[in-house]
Amino acid sequence: MNKLKTIAVGLLLQTALTGTLSAQALNGNPLSDVRVRQAIAYAIDKDTIIATIFDGNAVRADGLLPAGPFKSPNLDPYSYDPDKARALLKEANWDPERTLEMVYYYDDQTTADLMTAVQAELADVGIKMNYHLLTGDVGATLSAIPADPKGKSVVTWDLGYGARAAMVMQEYFNDYATGKASSDAYPGTPEMDALIAASNATADQDAQIKALMAIDEKINKDLISIPFYNIPLQVVESTRLSRNGEAYGNEQFNYNWGVQNWTIEPDADGKTVMYTNAGPQDNYFPVPWTDLGFFASNKLTFAHLLFAKGDLGGVAGGDLAETWTVSPDGLAVTFTLRNGLTWQDGTAITGDDVTWSIEAALKYPTLHGVLANTFNSIEGAADYVAGTAEHISGLSVDGATITLKMAKLDPNVLAAFAQFAPLPKAQFAGVDLTLLGQAPYWQHPIGSGPYVIEDAKFGDYASFTPFEGYWGGKAKIEQIIAFASQDGDKNLVKNVLAHRFDFGITKVTAEVKTLKELDFVRLTQLDIPYTRMIWVNQYDK
Repeated sequence: MNKLKTIAVGLLLQTALTGTLSAQALNGNPLSDVRVRQAIAYAIDKDTIIATIFDGNAVRADGLLPAGPFKSPNLDPYSYDPDKARALLKEANWDPERTLEMVYYYDDQTTADLMTAVQAELADVGIKMNYHLLTGDVGATLSAIPADPKGKSVVTWDLGYGARAAMVMQEYFNDYATGKASSDAYPGTPEMDALIAASNATADQDAQIKALMAIDEKINKDLISIPFYNIPLQVVESTRLSRNGEAYGNEQFNYNWGVQNWTIEPDADGKTVMYTNAGPQDNYFPVPWTDLGFFASNKLTFAHLLFAKGDLGGVAGGDLAETWTVSPDGLAVTFTLRNGLTWQDGTAITGDDVTWSIEAALKYPTLHGVLANTFNSIEGAADYVAGTAEHISGLSVDGATITLKMAKLDPNVLAAFAQFAPLPKAQFAGVDLTLLGQAPYWQHPIGSGPYVIEDAKFGDYASFTPFEGYWGGKAKIEQIIAFASQDGDKNLVKNVLAHRFDFGITKVTAEVKTLKELDFVRLTQLDIPYTRMIWVNQYDK
């Protein structure tokens, strides 16, 4: 038996006896060694953290998918075991003098307490860790990846604490594909790419569940990311506000919320004013193709082709589109716009606006993953993105009807168009689409939704008034003022106590405890697909 055969037989025997080959770092970054990632998982006492820091207002997560039909029964819980963590670190030759850098973007006391707890638990097993709050362009800091998946890391952080909120279940995973600019700092593998492709290749829910579970099991086995917990969403409303029977739903995305039918008690001057948050913090309004339903302008100013159901589990009806069709094989999709639709400047909304917006979105560098998957599935999209075609060949317009010819089935095509806000083509003449988010338009966007942007002082507030031409009817609340904030608004409770807050959301445990004690506040709990986790930078450092 020659030397190569001897080695091969030895490896096979080792696999048979242990169930796995010996782990090792895949590059110059010790976090590319699965044993180190496992040690981190075993070192963190999730259950105690949830019971204390989160006051029980969270559910332990062993996988990314939420509880219910999507949760795999085959996930390793990595139960708290500091001795096992120490043994794995010793086996991996961990350097106890190395200090990991943890970044996070939630500016609240609960997260600060969590960072302190994680730091102490890692130190207990021999891992030093510093942590700091990200400011500025958080998305770019988290999502930057090298052009070569095997190249050097382009960020300095080692661990990142953040969340993934899913519109569709594939959204938990599509950004794990090789070369995707996700915040998970995972270079990708052919095996993972194949699993992701399988989850997007069928509209059959049973088949989708099986494929999604396989990805979750892969992430769990290799600890590509470390899921922490699921937490419910709390809708916070003052008792001044009435939805008048309109539905509650997943407020982090767009759904058929009927805001034009909401009413609020008038103020001392007899004017109806609603106070909220998620106004723009930077010197422009956000493009509604990244965070979709989070920012106030995304939900108030822009209409979509379709309405999603509150649980995002299907289509509730048409918004800009009056009718729509999907062929039995899923390869032909049509939308027919309502008659008489106008932008908020009075110009007509056309099919050309819709097709131009789809093409512009494919040039936009931080397009939401679900939208990107849908638009890249259109015939000719690859040539357009590569620059070898001026337009997407699978897009066509005939009067008010837009037709999409798909190169491959997209199981979530209707869900995507319930979240996608078309923009007015005429407002972007001469704009480099790769720099679309910096266009002058974003100083004062012209939309198609129930509210017009009246005024804005960036970093302070934005004011919205009803759009009289909205097809669904003129909104009843005369003015909406949105104070500037991002997710985890640090001023939410302060504004509630000052009676300057009528609608918003929170997932912060300490805030929920305080708000429950106020008799002028109404909380509505929504269980949503939302997972907080630790991302592990596995690129070569």
